[in-house]
Amino acid sequence: MSNRISIKGVKVSMDHYINGKRVSSEKKFTVINPNNPSEVLAEVSRGDEEIAKLAVSAAREGFNVWSEMSVDGRASIMHRLADLIESNVDDISLIECLDMGMRHESLRNRVIPRGARNFRSYADIAKEYKPRKWHSNTTKNEIQRMPSGISVIITPWNAPFMLSTWKCAPALAAGNSVILKPAEWSPLSASLLGDLIDEAGFPAGVFNIVQGIGEEVGAILVSDPNVNRVSFTGSPEAARHIGKSAAENITPFTGELGGKSPLIIFPDVDLEVAVAKAVGQFDDSGQICLAGTRLLVHSSIKKEFLNRFLELTAEQKLGSSFDDETEITPMIHPDHLQSVAGFVDRARINGDKVLCGGRVFKDDKLWYEPTLIEPVSNQSEVVQKEIFGPVLTLQTFDTESEAIELANSTEYGLAGMLYTKNRGIAERVGRAIRAGTVWVNCFLIRDLTAPFGGFGLSGIGREGGDYGIDFHSDLKTFQILDDSLSE
Repeated sequence: MSNRISIKGVKVSMDHYINGKRVSSEKKFTVINPNNPSEVLAEVSRGDEEIAKLAVSAAREGFNVWSEMSVDGRASIMHRLADLIESNVDDISLIECLDMGMRHESLRNRVIPRGARNFRSYADIAKEYKPRKWHSNTTKNEIQRMPSGISVIITPWNAPFMLSTWKCAPALAAGNSVILKPAEWSPLSASLLGDLIDEAGFPAGVFNIVQGIGEEVGAILVSDPNVNRVSFTGSPEAARHIGKSAAENITPFTGELGGKSPLIIFPDVDLEVAVAKAVGQFDDSGQICLAGTRLLVHSSIKKEFLNRFLELTAEQKLGSSFDDETEITPMIHPDHLQSVAGFVDRARINGDKVLCGGRVFKDDKLWYEPTLIEPVSNQSEVVQKEIFGPVLTLQTFDTESEAIELANSTEYGLAGMLYTKNRGIAERVGRAIRAGTVWVNCFLIRDLTAPFGGFGLSGIGREGGDYGIDFHSDLKTFQILDDSLSE
């Protein structure tokens, strides 16, 4: 019998979802409410080796059914799932806001609806795929894209529902079965996805959810020789362990591993717009991998930029994730709050100048003040390491070459932004930034058919469009000698 509890009126299963059924574990782990960290939201089933093996076995049987289904048949079910997500946006948004602490307004109006878009987009991309065909060396040639098998998907705790759909959709569109391992700090909206998968009519075993601790059940899943693909979003440290486990079985692995993105501001811009965009990097308390956390400002406008930045930052409202006027939401977990605070504390010891913020807002809460730091050196830890909190750094440059050098001076390369009215500067600097995505005079505008990923510590492989489906596929060259076959 499924172990469901009511959370603010929404029924959520606490159990795994395997082979079309809910499966309970005796051991549990605790999920808290970031807006009120003393409140336990749920005690969730904690997966182990037995659960992992059960999920892999179910996924193998599910793959046998799903991979034989036509592309149109799979797309039809994925579109039904997208419809269901749209019909349940309010419930999913409520649970994710309670679970993760992102602003409810953002979840309800943008983030959760993006989950439906993810399934629709990948379903349509798979349907529209046209294999390459050509003639050479007296043979007819065709590239056949074939489902690879079982895809293990490991997702992070930020925007968990949207990122789960973003990573699972291409695997399903490719014809693979999926085992989703959501992050232990925010697993509840993924559990709701399991209910919608069931309602949409996916065959048993095609989509499975295994909950638990990454070092425990996640490690078992990625090291299973029956798994055919591993897709991960999270930290470089965790990716190294996952990559090693996958390599033992020569299992293809892709990872999106965060960033330390530059936001470059040239002196010809509308400063009001540029300052607003810079302060906007505090959104979701900086718990966004793409955030432009390194502000690189032309020295001629530093003073005016800083004055306006500090003034606008002081107006930012720290408050409940359910208050539409809130700009600064809580950190997801006490451990993460302490991690963010530790970076700022070490920066002070290092001699870096804290220009604003730099404190826990309340000792018994998870809010951290929006913080700007002027480092003593480009080698300062706050410049070189991902903090994943409401902490930005401010550096200046005088020339394009200096801006480019600073932009490319970390081991990360997920994204970059630059603000200028000059087409030449935009073209030269934009092309020189080493990052998976570079935005000019905009931010977070996404075409779901475009490749997404990063350079260096920001990851390996690409998601998005055919790039994502190709990862979850085996490509075969099929050749037939001319005139060698009869009708």
